[in-house]
Amino acid sequence: MERLDKVLANLGYGTRKEIKAAVKKGLVTVDGKVAKDNGLKIDPEKCKIEINGEEISYKKNIYLMMNKPDGVVSATFDKYDETVVDLIDPEYNVFNPFPVGRLDKDTVGLLILTNDGVLNHKLISPKNHVDKVYYAEINKAVCDKDIEAFEKGIILDDGYKCMPAKLQVMKADNDGSEVYVTIQEGKFHQVKRMFEARGKKVVYLKRISFGTLELDENLEEGEYRELTDEELKSLTI
Repeated sequence: MERLDKVLANLGYGTRKEIKAAVKKGLVTVDGKVAKDNGLKIDPEKCKIEINGEEISYKKNIYLMMNKPDGVVSATFDKYDETVVDLIDPEYNVFNPFPVGRLDKDTVGLLILTNDGVLNHKLISPKNHVDKVYYAEINKAVCDKDIEAFEKGIILDDGYKCMPAKLQVMKADNDGSEVYVTIQEGKFHQVKRMFEARGKKVVYLKRISFGTLELDENLEEGEYRELTDEELKSLTI
């Protein structure tokens, strides 16, 4: 059970003071009855709440898919740079969503934002072996030895040995390579550092899937949408 004013404030219907005023004016009803106390304890998932005749849509959690653009930081706050949360409309920001894992500032593509801590832990824990697939453009030709090294586990510059990863080469010549990389971890600059360990450089990086979720091709960079029920169900199974 939660306080009526807290529920409405969390959903962006005003401050506690503003909601108290609305209740005083008789503008808020719960299950068809005019609410007389802004501190009324309710079950928001079961009660029908209306403000000025408009029924509110209660959600405990929010789940968004974003096509993260270049130059934006995967964080909820940054002193110097724009963050992915800055791109979200107020109607979603009231849920205080956060990015699931991180994408580097110059990396684009699929990013999940939610306020569901349980789902966040499930998706980012290496123990759960959740695949993350990236499309990458490399400055040199990628060869079979690189594929074998990724399969065995790349050792990064700090001595950390990565979990086995899958490297698929789509194109490779003297002008560079186009590859797909599948990892189950999320170390700092991991994909870039994996290639650096092989004497190569990532010049473009885009995440195209996270677990069962694939990036919506209709989303332009910087755009986002809520996950469908089917997408969410597949992530939480």
